[in-house]
Amino acid sequence: MNKIKVGIIGLGVGEQHIYGFKKDPRCEVVLISDTDPKKLKQVSIRHPEIASTLNPLDILKNDEIEAVSIASYDEYHHEQILLSLKHNKHVFVEKPLCLNRKEFEEILFAYKQHKKVLSSNLILRKAKRFIDLKKRIERNLLGEIYYLEGDYDYGRLGKLTEGWRGKTPNYSVMHGGGIHLIDLLTWLIDDDVTEVFAYGNNFCSNSSRFKGMDLIVCLLKFSSGRVAKVSANFGSVTPHHHKVALYGTTGTFIQSHYNSMYFDSREVDHKPEILSDQYPNIKKGDVIPSFVNKILGEDTLDVSSEDVFNVMNVSLAVMESLELSKPVIVKKITL
Repeated sequence: MNKIKVGIIGLGVGEQHIYGFKKDPRCEVVLISDTDPKKLKQVSIRHPEIASTLNPLDILKNDEIEAVSIASYDEYHHEQILLSLKHNKHVFVEKPLCLNRKEFEEILFAYKQHKKVLSSNLILRKAKRFIDLKKRIERNLLGEIYYLEGDYDYGRLGKLTEGWRGKTPNYSVMHGGGIHLIDLLTWLIDDDVTEVFAYGNNFCSNSSRFKGMDLIVCLLKFSSGRVAKVSANFGSVTPHHHKVALYGTTGTFIQSHYNSMYFDSREVDHKPEILSDQYPNIKKGDVIPSFVNKILGEDTLDVSSEDVFNVMNVSLAVMESLELSKPVIVKKITL
């Protein structure tokens, strides 16, 4: 069987994509790219068998490359996705898909034209902790879920105020972090967001070059009537962590910075079930095998193209609500 030839753009988190594709015997990473010569050299030393280039167009316009993994800075995703699709390539992209509504509509139009496989690295779906939680929900062990919370406590303010994020035009902490929790919650309950409302502030970064909101909090309304709260808190004085809570009519799941547990009683002296499995225990390349499966016509995607467009659509609506100071209606994207 001929191997799928892969090109990888952006070698920060993108190096983890290299390892992900290397682990799959059906793939061959043939070309890697980064615009930073120092980073490109460092990564090339660790992967001497792979050709390298400073120009991502060498990957995007290479007819032999069938799949592109995009892990460049956020502001380049839109253009690189469009070029990938134009040149008949499958696309695996780090979140976010894009930065604004215009870019979103252009990518959606191009995807419908070319119908290549498109997936994104919404990796929390692969955490055993949440896979087990989803199974409990499907078995009705928590009863009917009626309220959810997801907090993306980034705990790395310097990456916002001093790194590339602070230089990115209109960088959104919701697109860059909170989107993971939007995706996780909607995946866990298999429900569609129909309306959002958001607030934000920048207390933690207001004296830096970053001029956006370092905290964004939004309420999500689902088609079932469920309600969720999601925050992207990049200024948190905490370790990086994902706080998650799901409240059902007969049980509750809570994950904090300290532990994770299930409650099945409202009694004060009730002892919850404390979880001891390692979290998050996931690697950045864990979604890649299903992406390859889909290219080969096998199985289904862990993160489908429709999932990618819908979670981005919700995240964009959050930013629109923040700008307009009013609720924004969300219409499901059907491909």
